[in-house]
Amino acid sequence: MPTATKDMDFAFQTAGANPGLEVWCIENQRLVSVSKSSHGKFYTGSAYLVLNAVFPKIGPPQYDIHYWLGNEAKKVDSSLASDKALELDAALGSCSVQYREIQGQESQKFLSYFRPCLIPIEGVFTSKQGNLNGEYHVSLYTCKGDYVVYVKEVPFLRSSLNHEDVFILDTALKIFLFSGCNSTIQERAKALEVVQYIKENKHGGKCEVATIEDGKFVGDSDVGEFWSLFGGYAPIPRDSPSVQESEAPPVKLFWINLQGKLCETGSNAFSKEMLETDKCYMLDCDGEIFVWMGRQTLLTERRTTIRAVEEFVRNEGRSNKTHLTFLSEGLESTIFRSYFTNWPKTVEPRLYEEGKEKVAAIFKHQGYEVKELPEEDNEPSIDCSGTIKVWRVDGDELSLLSVAELTKLYSGDCYIVQYTFLGNGRDETLFYAWLGSKCVMEDKAAAISHMSTMADSIRTNPVMAQIHEGKEPAQFFSILQRLIILKGGNSSGYRKFIEEKGIVDETYNENLVALFRVQGTSPDNMQAIQVDQVSTSLNSSYCYILQSKASIYTWIGSLSSARDHNLLDRMVELSNPTWLPVSVREGNEPDIFWDALSGKAEYPKGKEIQGFIDDPHLFALKITRGDFKVKEIYNYTQDDLITEDVLLLDCQREIYVWVGLHSAVKSKQEALNLGLKFLEMDVLVEGLSLNIPIYIVTEGHEPPFFTRFFSWDHSKENIFGNSFERKLAILKGKPKSLEGHNRTPLKANSRPSTPDGHGSISVFSNGRGRSSSPIPSSAGSDLRQSGDRSLSSSTPVVKKLFEGSPSQSSAGKTMPQSGSPATELSSSDETASFPQKDRNVDGENTAIYPYERLRVVSANPVTGIDLTKREVYLSNEEFREKFGMPKSAFYKLPRWKQNKLKMSLDLF
Repeated sequence: MPTATKDMDFAFQTAGANPGLEVWCIENQRLVSVSKSSHGKFYTGSAYLVLNAVFPKIGPPQYDIHYWLGNEAKKVDSSLASDKALELDAALGSCSVQYREIQGQESQKFLSYFRPCLIPIEGVFTSKQGNLNGEYHVSLYTCKGDYVVYVKEVPFLRSSLNHEDVFILDTALKIFLFSGCNSTIQERAKALEVVQYIKENKHGGKCEVATIEDGKFVGDSDVGEFWSLFGGYAPIPRDSPSVQESEAPPVKLFWINLQGKLCETGSNAFSKEMLETDKCYMLDCDGEIFVWMGRQTLLTERRTTIRAVEEFVRNEGRSNKTHLTFLSEGLESTIFRSYFTNWPKTVEPRLYEEGKEKVAAIFKHQGYEVKELPEEDNEPSIDCSGTIKVWRVDGDELSLLSVAELTKLYSGDCYIVQYTFLGNGRDETLFYAWLGSKCVMEDKAAAISHMSTMADSIRTNPVMAQIHEGKEPAQFFSILQRLIILKGGNSSGYRKFIEEKGIVDETYNENLVALFRVQGTSPDNMQAIQVDQVSTSLNSSYCYILQSKASIYTWIGSLSSARDHNLLDRMVELSNPTWLPVSVREGNEPDIFWDALSGKAEYPKGKEIQGFIDDPHLFALKITRGDFKVKEIYNYTQDDLITEDVLLLDCQREIYVWVGLHSAVKSKQEALNLGLKFLEMDVLVEGLSLNIPIYIVTEGHEPPFFTRFFSWDHSKENIFGNSFERKLAILKGKPKSLEGHNRTPLKANSRPSTPDGHGSISVFSNGRGRSSSPIPSSAGSDLRQSGDRSLSSSTPVVKKLFEGSPSQSSAGKTMPQSGSPATELSSSDETASFPQKDRNVDGENTAIYPYERLRVVSANPVTGIDLTKREVYLSNEEFREKFGMPKSAFYKLPRWKQNKLKMSLDLF
């Protein structure tokens, strides 16, 4: 932490040392810390300072400073609050974003700190505790907002009611919720959270709750009681038509000099170069004003700037809805950057390093010695021992890959991966469409269409994901465990493309020179990726396998770790035990090594530094009359997954589109298109690749790798009704389960749009493509794999890393002309017979053979067995004798260790 200056407020000496909220109030022109129990209580006659500190898992801390001004706050207190915000920013090393918050017009981010609501209290804050006695004060509140609630106390009069809003009437014995006929379901649901808050905090959890619906009066005693409190029923007048807002004025940029004078420097067209690091600027966007402060400006300059901007807002007669945001150089928001052309999309290394040092200093301040910040957690969040199937896409046709081929993918092809695993007490299915970096558009479109059709045929509403080569999620690698990506392709579309373009066919050939980069995090997460066989493909941070006509070399980069070396050895050992590679360390390469790579050349030799990953952000996606709108939900919880909405969780390396059961989106393809649309919006996702993985998740079928981003309560998953009905049932303690009720699963469109803009292709029983129609419900019976489920390690033992292409193997199967496509796609005996990690560990339902007949070098070998799992066919007694452990213990070992033991016994 930066050391406090002599004139710095004592309250800030330890500010920001811990994540979470800190709140101060101005009392008698000094700062007083507010206890956590009073964080949500803001007095209308006072001014407050709020600091929110967030410590991401990776990267520098993030600070947001808000100064809140009550409507009755004194001017001197309001000025002091803005000064203290600047002082606090200086104490934090000028690494915060600051906001001015006006009572009743607070930002959504500010309100999200005080869920479910912030209810201003009449009066002035005092640090002295007192007791309030007397008659219970009846209050009438309006509630507005879908994700955060704006609560405002209004006069307890009938004239305060209207048809547009939701109202809460709080009396001594009962709380009434009145819903205007034009209010939304979500507003009503959010207002129920406020009702719950008032019940618990003002009534000790003991009072009745009644809901009143605007326009319905018959047969309800609560309705009569409600209106009697207003002196009897009378119609609520209709609101007069609202006046259309005029067009927004142009955006203007002002430089603010040392005397506080605003000098206009441009209008509408701005560049980053216009912002000088020793000056302060104001960007006037009418409804929102940004103040940019260069890193070389002094605290006195910043104070003068804030005074000038606040005076500008008053003199211009701006609405009190105008938000002021104060940004320091290097911490610009994406919204601010969007007003400037060609703003760099990468974080400055200097600022990132400063952030790392600050995190380390904070840990040290808390008593921890930190030599290096912890690495990102790469542990898979799902069971990676499930059942896997892989199909290669060739236009209208799909070819099911054999066990020996399913972990080898070609860059010129597209594949569909179906993975079944044990989730929350039930079988879950996950589909990936893997799109090679060199694939043709028709294969990409067909892959997405086939995946949608296959996902549609499974009743359990599986998760569907689109992923691109080079941007695979860590989970995909964990599922496949050992993946080999080869150059070239085998689909007819790819072959036709390179022939028409006159491109040299680079499809892998085991008789030619090939270079593979080895990467991964553990023996259960390894990849060998073929790269161009030239020196410039090397990198000091990695290890490589070079396959030449004469020899096999392993190249160890000088910046690679001991873990990388172990993975290199295991990849070679498990891929081809007969290989005797020549180990070469960087800097000691023989000439023959460089000759195989067409000569020595310069390559990257610096340590690869991975940029920090921000914590996930949740957005609501709405399309109304063709207009696509995105709204961020701050400090989100599971309760923000509203059944009428489509929400997007942005994790920077992958995004999840969550589709509520009552939303307007009715197909996985439509949800996927929304995800793609989101990625195209530069303002909110600046710096994200258009090729990052996109998962489609349906309400009620959330997988663990999605729920891990929330404090998840499974009891909330399957409550019947819309969002208002669900929360009302929880409030009254009578939730109804969805079981027994018909729920509409998310389906694929009959003709979903595809990446190239054409209609999708569906595979019929004759194997031909045409406009698709829904697959019969029986089509997915085999895909569901219910009943006789088997947990497995999805990766088979591959004896050769560089075997021939699938097109040269007899294992690839196109769909026959009988039966439904979904049934045929899952009916491979070869894949189904692949033994699993926890299957038949005691030899049940498996033929038993003596050890001598199961050995690779046996004179009388057994036929008709799975040669990759010879040990399964040993009796329990002989297995224990040979391996020195029971089968159950053996299958708990890492896969590489299992294979090593099998090799020593000639069973591999």
